[in-house]
Amino acid sequence: MKRILLVTILVVSITSLFLVSCKKETGEYVFAADCTWPPLEYVDENGAIVGFEIDLIAAIGEKSGYSMVAKNVPWDGIFAGLYNGSYDGVASGVTVTEERKETMDFTTPILEVTQSIIVNKGNSAIKDEKSLVGKKVGVQIGTTGNFAVEKIDGAVVRAYDDIGLAIEDLLNKNVDAAVADSLIAAEFVLANPNYAQRLEIVGSLGGDIEEIAIAVKKGNSTLLKILNDTLAALEADGTMGALKKKWDIL
Repeated sequence: MKRILLVTILVVSITSLFLVSCKKETGEYVFAADCTWPPLEYVDENGAIVGFEIDLIAAIGEKSGYSMVAKNVPWDGIFAGLYNGSYDGVASGVTVTEERKETMDFTTPILEVTQSIIVNKGNSAIKDEKSLVGKKVGVQIGTTGNFAVEKIDGAVVRAYDDIGLAIEDLLNKNVDAAVADSLIAAEFVLANPNYAQRLEIVGSLGGDIEEIAIAVKKGNSTLLKILNDTLAALEADGTMGALKKKWDIL
């Protein structure tokens, strides 16, 4: 991905000016999503980005009257892009944490999740968090699951660019377990015919239930109010419930 520095600076500058110009003229809000996290956001067989949060952004746009679009952005650097104004928000299974609150603002929660432990079927050696001591555990780098496993004294963390790679290494027995958000774990284990007969969820990591919300740039009170008001309306009219049902989110 290396480029000549001058060319990169010019491209970034032109792109930033274009985004600002478009936003002023059209009122469009752009939300970054790392589309490797079904059922929240992923790329389907036709190359389209789909998922719960993709539909939610569209529903917010339709309900609020503002143009809102999702953009596929790799997780590594996604918050830096929010900070520098490359997009207006991040809708990508973002967990609300006190540390993140210092650099970005969050909407009211849209989901609640735990961290699930995934193993190959028949692996009786791992059944809970304590069983991960001395084991190689696959996670997606920079995620809540990554941070949670790092806190387990004796667990060997294997970090990947996306959780799908960790799952593949689990199937190939290069790691002993994988840890992911319960929503993502359910998609890989319960809803995916390629994995349902080979993997199972054996428990979850201790700790509080995590809240998932949409992140916006710190201080963007205008967008935050639009999102919160519209989320409340979507909850009240049943749209939120319908979207959760569509994407098998309990």
